[in-house]
Formats: sequence, structure tokens, C-alpha cells
Amino acid sequence: MTVSSSADLPRSVTAASPATASADVAPNPAAPAHMQAPGVRNGAGKGEDWRPALSASRAKEYQRCPLQYRLHVVDRMKEPPTQATTRGTLIHSVLENIYDVPAAQRTREAAQELVMPLWEAMQENTPEVSALFPTVEEFSDWMAQTRDMVDHYFRIEDPRWLEPAGRESHVVAQTPEGVRLRGFIDRIDRAPNGALRVVDYKTGRAPSPRFQEDALFQMRFYALLLELTDRLPARTQLLYLKSGQVLTFDPEASDIERFRYEIARLWDAIEADARRGVFPARKNPLCNWCGVRAACPLYGGTTPPLPEEGIEKLLQTRAS
Repeated sequence: MTVSSSADLPRSVTAASPATASADVAPNPAAPAHMQAPGVRNGAGKGEDWRPALSASRAKEYQRCPLQYRLHVVDRMKEPPTQATTRGTLIHSVLENIYDVPAAQRTREAAQELVMPLWEAMQENTPEVSALFPTVEEFSDWMAQTRDMVDHYFRIEDPRWLEPAGRESHVVAQTPEGVRLRGFIDRIDRAPNGALRVVDYKTGRAPSPRFQEDALFQMRFYALLLELTDRLPARTQLLYLKSGQVLTFDPEASDIERFRYEIARLWDAIEADARRGVFPARKNPLCNWCGVRAACPLYGGTTPPLPEEGIEKLLQTRAS
């Protein structure tokens, strides 16, 4: 695994022909006619597999705190949006929709023109995000930082040279141990020889070398998903838009096989907790940012009774 700056990043692992700019191309193209709204998953309601499955974020959450995992997955507690999560959702949507623009027109200006229509769509679909900004000044500052981060993307990659094989791809797989896995992968690039690159956009701070294990976990998880459904990716990358850093991990088959066994053991532990009806709380460095802390006994909260129907659904994650 390496950490590289945007200057070190190869233009593309695909061999798409460079778009030819012509004099009659408008410098600021209109937004695509059919944009994917922020926070709306591609494929929802279209016959895709929505049976219970383990995701990378929930697997890592269980490792940090089994109770937090239970409250999110079994009790179905939802955390309210924050300014940070709302920014992440909006930027991901911009970077998904920019690839609907003709290749030669995928410019900074085109991406910036997507921001406000997608923000308005986000307000319509999730009205509570509007309440995150009590003053016009606070919203203006937030929007300026969001637009800056969109600009930063173009310092890392030139989307005019890329034709993704998948965007916001909903990937579901079952391991040989019977555990169903799920991931929403921001972007999948495919080279002419079939080699895959996984790209994930990050709007938070890039981790220091001491704290890159969470990032590695996600990259291995996506590599495992694609190995089970297509082929082992040649490269996985996390693009940290705030700093311009790129975290690169080139998976090896032996490493991903070991990771698969790790996931199997992790699911065994989750299943054991579910059958015992006990998901212990565990203090960790992210407790101060936990959105369900009010239900945690370690912080004076009261944990609700365990919902039996939630446990029954959870146990369907492993194929019988």
C-alpha cells in the first residue's frame, strides 16, 4: 500500500481515447437531463438483491463497538444528517453525475454547474438537511467549502480521459462460508484487458499512517466483493478530496483470501452475539462522534429491548 499525491497518480488504468475538444463545444454545458439525485441508490426497486448482507462500514463498526452495530442494524436507528455527511453525499452525487456529461465537456465548470441542481434535489428528498444551516452566512461558508472540494477532484484526475465501467455500483456477493456481503462502490474502471480499478471518493481527512487500517479494511472488502463477482481488482484507490492525497492498495490473492477468513470469523462473532441476545458496548476513540450514544449504558443511556424481528432478519445474512 502506498500513499501518493495527485501528481503521482497515473492518468487512468483504462485506455480510453482522449476526448477531442472542438471549437463548438460549449464551455459550460448544462446539467444532464436525468441526474441521479443525492442519496438515491442506483437499482433500488429494480429487482436487485436487497436481502440482509454485511457491508464494510458495518463490519468495521462491529469491531469498534458491537452495541453501536446492533443499534444501527438490528434496531434500525438512524442518525440525523450533519453538515459533514451532507457535504459528502452532495459531492459524491456531483462526481457520479459528471460522467453523464460528454467526455470533452467534463470540466470544473461543468461539475460546478451540477452542484446547485443536486443540492435542490437533495433538499426535496431529504428536507431536514435545510435545517442544518441556521443562517445564510453559515450555508454560504459550507457551500464555498463544498465547491472547493469539487474543484480539488480535478487536481487528482481528469475525467475527460475516463469512461467508468460502473458508478455507485451495488455489488452483492456470497462467500464460500455462506456470508452475504454488500457494497456500494463509487467507481469501477475497466481496462481493455479486463483489469479493474476501484475508486472511492473521501471528503474527510486523510488518515495518517498510524490510522490507515480502517481504509485498508474497506479496500480489501471491495476487492473481495469483486473477486467473488468478477475478478480481483488490479488496484484500489481512495481519493481524499480535501488534501488531494491518494491512498493506493494493489490487492494480492493470498491477502484477500486471508481477509475472507477474517470476515468469516467476524460474522461468527456477530451471529453468536445475536443468538445470545447480547451486543456489548465498547469504548473506542470514536465514541464522541457516535450518533446513538444516548442508548449506550457506558454514557448513562438506556438501551432499548432487543427487537426479535431484527435479530431474525440479521441471521438471514448467512445463507442456510
